[in-house]
Amino acid sequence: MRPSSPVAYILLYAALYAAFGVASPFWPKLFESKGLVPQQIGLVLAAGLVVRLAAGPLVGRLADHLGSLRLVLACSAVASAATAAAFLATSSFWPVLVVAVAQAAALAPTTSLADALAVNAARPARKAGTPFEYGWIRGAASLAFLLGTLAIGQLISPHDLAPVIWLNAGLLLAAAVATAAVPAATPRHHPHADAPVATDVRRLLEISPFRAVIAVSALVYGSHALYDAFAVIRWSDAGLSPSVISALWSEAVAAEVIVFLLVGPVLIKRLGARGAAVLAAVAGIVRWSLMGFTSSVVLLATLQPLHGLTFALLHLACMRVMAKVVPHGIAATAQAFYAFGAGLVTAALTWASGTLYVAYGGRAFLWMTGLCVVALPVAWFGFGRDDKAPVR
Repeated sequence: MRPSSPVAYILLYAALYAAFGVASPFWPKLFESKGLVPQQIGLVLAAGLVVRLAAGPLVGRLADHLGSLRLVLACSAVASAATAAAFLATSSFWPVLVVAVAQAAALAPTTSLADALAVNAARPARKAGTPFEYGWIRGAASLAFLLGTLAIGQLISPHDLAPVIWLNAGLLLAAAVATAAVPAATPRHHPHADAPVATDVRRLLEISPFRAVIAVSALVYGSHALYDAFAVIRWSDAGLSPSVISALWSEAVAAEVIVFLLVGPVLIKRLGARGAAVLAAVAGIVRWSLMGFTSSVVLLATLQPLHGLTFALLHLACMRVMAKVVPHGIAATAQAFYAFGAGLVTAALTWASGTLYVAYGGRAFLWMTGLCVVALPVAWFGFGRDDKAPVR
């Protein structure tokens, strides 16, 4: 494949992740405006997560079978835009659930297909001496998410959330159009693609540090479920304006980017994977404990940067362990299992978060604190003292 400019990929990722940034923080509030109670909101969000877990790999395999990642990505983006617009016609639980599940299925493969295209293009570009780094693309995506969240906060009001739908749909259509400028991926052959998946999973689960990675990531990532589902609703009920809420959400994303690019690698080098994972769990304990008792903008603004530790730093620590202990031949299976385990637990906790929020209000965050407390000893004893152990 002829090396290409990263501009086309930046446009694709910017449109795609800006669409996520516009909608992700405010879907729960939109659902509430349509008459859904907290239990129903939790169920809708959890159902979407479960559907994405199933649809992503299936559509990805279809794209490989057809040999046309761009076509499947464009179709998925168009379908996502159409289902987003369909929210305008919903006004009760069952229609919202159907549309949300349909959109989740359409969105599921978009990021993985975009990653496949970008990573495929970066390799020959570097060999040819053309400046092209995947990190640039992913950094642009995170920035677009942040800007999208900030922008939508200026366009909506507590009584008018329609701009969330329109802008989300418009950006997804822009992402579909952007795929036309992206070169087609070079086909790659996988001679072991038909090997039994169960065999690989069994090999992975025999690796003690890998089991710890799955457990800790599920607990700490899962602890974000209540935040993702009900933080915006809680803050809105406390009188915070949409612009302030979007700024708080964007602050967390900015911290994530900074940790991924700058702070995280330094902490991993100094603390090791075990120390970094423990720090992420401690950050979760502090974050959720205090968030359960306050709606102060000043305190929330102080807590939001902890997202860089509870999400980005833990991810870097998990990747460090997996790179050392997982055999290269089953690395892709390990990544899929890592994502599936955390996603499944997050889906279950998202469903439960509706009931917890009704019963305890903001104090429900203490349940999320408990998950991080449990993760602490698992990280300390499970990750191992020497995260530089050789690959098995």
